Amino acid sequence: MFIKSIPDILFFILNLVMVLKKYKRIRELREDADLTQKKVGEAINLPQRTYAYYESGQRMIPPEVLCALADFYGVSVDYLLERTDSLKPYP
Repeated sequence: MFIKSIPDILFFILNLVMVLKKYKRIRELREDADLTQKKVGEAINLPQRTYAYYESGQRMIPPEVLCALADFYGVSVDYLLERTDSLKPYP
C-alpha cells in the first residue's frame, strides 16, 4: 500500500511546485504600465479572473496567451518566462 501512494505523493508535490510558480514579470509589466488585471484581460480577450489565475500561477499560461501578452507589452515570451533579462523582442 505504501508503494502505491508514492506516485500520489509525487503528483501532489509536482502540482504544488507548479502552483507556486508565479509569473512575476507579467505582474511587474502590468503594474509598471498602471493597468488593472481587467484592462489587460480585455486587451488580450480574457476575463479578469482567468488573467488573475495566470498572473498568480494558479494556472499555466497557454502559449497563445503568452504570445498575446508578449505582443501587448512589446517584449519576448522568453522575457515573460524569465529566460532572459532583455526587454527587446526578437527581430
